[in-house]
Amino acid sequence: MRFFVHIKLIALFVFLVNSINAQQSIFQPGDYKDGIYDKENAVNRRFIPYTHLREGDVIWEKRIWRVIDIREKVNQPLYFPVDPNVSRISIMQLMTKYILSGQIIAFHDEEFLSPYEKAEIREKMVIKSDSTDSEQFDDQGNSVFIRVAGAIDSTWLYNNFCEIELKEDWFFDKQKSTLEVRIIGLGFGAAIKGKEDLGCVNQFYVYFPACRPFFAKHEVFNVRNDSERRTFEDVFWKRQFASSIKKESNVYDRKIEQYAKGLDALLESDKIKGDIFKFEHDLWHF
Repeated sequence: MRFFVHIKLIALFVFLVNSINAQQSIFQPGDYKDGIYDKENAVNRRFIPYTHLREGDVIWEKRIWRVIDIREKVNQPLYFPVDPNVSRISIMQLMTKYILSGQIIAFHDEEFLSPYEKAEIREKMVIKSDSTDSEQFDDQGNSVFIRVAGAIDSTWLYNNFCEIELKEDWFFDKQKSTLEVRIIGLGFGAAIKGKEDLGCVNQFYVYFPACRPFFAKHEVFNVRNDSERRTFEDVFWKRQFASSIKKESNVYDRKIEQYAKGLDALLESDKIKGDIFKFEHDLWHF
């Protein structure tokens, strides 16, 4: 009888040891994660390719330049977070990451004719502070001043980021009988402050279709539901941003601000927007 009791006790001890070891082996250094599940949707997302478009199918086209002011509340998910975050990044951090790695090309101009050199765009995106003298001590305890090189500060562009300029083409496709829009390029502006306040000045331009694969893999904060976060691709594809038109294609090649100011400029922007949709409405008869 005692023999069976000892067997049971040994079996119970072995079971408890195995349970403890199993529980200890559940969490390995790579198993810790900031969340209750692995987020695979955004990481594995692919952008939706545009449908083929023939020149003969476009019976009407209008080029529009518009500005996304990131100070507006609806556009703030594009601006934040300012500091690095593991779960998500801002659109400026995304651009900095892929431009400096060479996966996205930055251009001087909106026609995409003059690309930045790597050293040139890196100097624009990061600021190197001045070198300083640091006091250190040798083995004998004597004070020694050593020249320390300045640290690289990559937050200047994030902190001064103020607007995104969109260059897009609105067109009517007679094959599908739809009015559509396609974004051609993005211009990123930063507030330049010095002796004179120059306002928001474009720092570089990127070709939007080349950015779409990277936009589709990064989430944007959703104020209503953390489990249903959209990507940057969704924001631009579904037009989930507020903007104002600053220019339309015209014979004078001038912006709205060159012939209208203040409230008149806003009304002119709304007029251009309304003319586009009136064109589509006038094509149909009921």
